Amino acid sequence: MVNIGDLRRWNPDLLDDAIDDLKREQNRLVSLDDELANSGRPKEWHGKAANSATAEHGKLGERLRELVVEVSTVRSATIATADEIREIGHELTEAEALAHSHHFLIGDDGKIEDLGTPPGIHPDEAQSVNEDRNNHIRPDLADRVKRILDRATDTDREFAKVLGDADRDLMDTRGSHNLAEAAALGDARGLGETLEPPPPGDAKQNAEWWKSLPAETKSALATAPPAWLGNMDGIPGSVRSTANINRIDDERSTLQAEATRLRNEIKALPKGPGSRNLQTKYTLPLRDVEAKLKSLDQVESTLDRGNRQLLLLDTSGERTKAAVGIGDVDTAEHVTVFTPGMNSTVEGSIGDYDKSMDSLRREAKQQSYDYGDGGDVATVTWLGYEAPQGSEMLDPSTSVAGSAAAQRGATDLSGFYRGINESRTDDPHLVAMGHSYGSTTTGYALQREDVGVDAAVTMGSPGVGTGDRSDINVPGGWMYNLESTWDPVADIGRFGGDPSKNPQIDQLSTSEAVSPDGQRLKESSGHGTGGPTGYLTPGTTSQYNAGSIAADVPDLAVQASRY
Repeated sequence: MVNIGDLRRWNPDLLDDAIDDLKREQNRLVSLDDELANSGRPKEWHGKAANSATAEHGKLGERLRELVVEVSTVRSATIATADEIREIGHELTEAEALAHSHHFLIGDDGKIEDLGTPPGIHPDEAQSVNEDRNNHIRPDLADRVKRILDRATDTDREFAKVLGDADRDLMDTRGSHNLAEAAALGDARGLGETLEPPPPGDAKQNAEWWKSLPAETKSALATAPPAWLGNMDGIPGSVRSTANINRIDDERSTLQAEATRLRNEIKALPKGPGSRNLQTKYTLPLRDVEAKLKSLDQVESTLDRGNRQLLLLDTSGERTKAAVGIGDVDTAEHVTVFTPGMNSTVEGSIGDYDKSMDSLRREAKQQSYDYGDGGDVATVTWLGYEAPQGSEMLDPSTSVAGSAAAQRGATDLSGFYRGINESRTDDPHLVAMGHSYGSTTTGYALQREDVGVDAAVTMGSPGVGTGDRSDINVPGGWMYNLESTWDPVADIGRFGGDPSKNPQIDQLSTSEAVSPDGQRLKESSGHGTGGPTGYLTPGTTSQYNAGSIAADVPDLAVQASRY
């Protein structure tokens, strides 16, 4: 913990000397770029020795790039730290001047010492002056000292982390192809590591903070964003994705260490009667940790399909939360956010839902190109909440799978919707889709104000949290429902009534049909989204209709028959 005495000894001029030394070293290393490129094996050299030399040359190049990243990161972080130390020093000087003028002393330990009535005060005024000093000046000084120490401690911790990571060779080159690229990456990383996060805020406040940053700072953060940017609504999706992808290895290492600890605890347990109860204390948490490790594997496998953005990654809580986008949510004219329902997990479901969203995106893009504005489409699988697991929701008498999980999820989902809108300078056509219990979560999210959603589609819905369409904040009446035949969940109506029986909600067909543009479409049945007859199976009327809404061509959608 930093104290005031430490701050009085801090000398940013010494850091300036280090910055100059690091710059010279950075330039020297980067100047080796051409020499490194030209030092590979000659084209005429072949055979085992030549292959071995090529491998060693590759290792040398990677190590040089690592050194450049480390030097550049430390230099950039040192520049930011020196600036921060000077600002902290100015704040301390101001606090000490205030203390001196009112006859207080700020000790090295940060305590405020009262030196008595200031000189020159008439005895008749001493009581009122001292009351003002103790009731106003002293608390103000204590508050200033606390803020100064908090800021200094954060600065010290952040700089120490950068130095520690460099010392332990924890800075990867992240695809740098040459030493100049490695230097640029290091410069960006150093700035990102020492940048103070903004105060906690909503999507609009986060977006305003981001847009207020200098262009150079935004560019650096986009290149090497700190981990805390990954889950901030209102930050551009590309930046969030880079931050979250970069976190995966760290998250995996933390979880693997926890799994090892729990396994060792289990091994150390005494054998014999009663040991099963003791084991449960560790086996259940171990199960959750192993599921989270699997979820990271599934996220990476999904990202490997290409053209993906990791817009959310959160391993806290009982289960991992994640959101994977296809396309570019920062630029697409049409963005659809799909929320899965009961029994959905990142480790067990995100890959399949991503495939469905990929197919839906293709369908919507084709309709946009053929009949709409021709705008690009992005789709997102949002598993940012812990959906209920098991079959309890089918029993209306139980409260286990009530609305609590949906309402908790709705808070984060509504922020995610707002974040997409706030992060952009234009206004995308934003569609909310939800299946099963995910439609309930979607419904609660849409009851929040200013979510910025332009249309909503529910499918297989047990209810959207209200029976009054006016509670749903989607303008223009653009709310649609899909209910397949033989879908038992869609008839529960547990959360605000059955949407298929609500005359205020447009009912779209899931039956065999011919679309307005002449396509022969198949019937969907059952409760699932995939398989041969799921809500989002390509070639079904249901998926075609969802694509029409996603592409903002609702006139092409096939309406359900009215009886």
